Amino acid sequence: MIIDDSRTMRSILRRIVTSLDFEASEAEHGQDALDQMRAGVVPDVCLVDWNMPVMDGYTFVTEVRANPAWQDVTLMMVTTESEQRQIVRALAAGAHEYVIKPFTPDAIVDKLALLGLVPA
Repeated sequence: MIIDDSRTMRSILRRIVTSLDFEASEAEHGQDALDQMRAGVVPDVCLVDWNMPVMDGYTFVTEVRANPAWQDVTLMMVTTESEQRQIVRALAAGAHEYVIKPFTPDAIVDKLALLGLVPA
């Protein structure tokens, strides 16, 4: 699931992950993503922006980690937040990886490979 308030960013990330044979769903913000998950759309991996209206990515990560049914969902932040304390905060909250925008397609592929989600 691609969670970002930017339609353009969702499109870019969708193109990258579908080239890797992932099925991609999208959400405009964290609350939209949670609503989809509660409705039964539970993805293997979420690519999560930090700065979004309604519910930011950090809050989304903490909400997902608070639900035992979603413990197997892999969470990867894909955001402009580049301060070390923000990165540490997201990882401590339960994100598995962190990619800073702007990024290359290879950076996304490499992180997904590092997480064991695509062949290295």
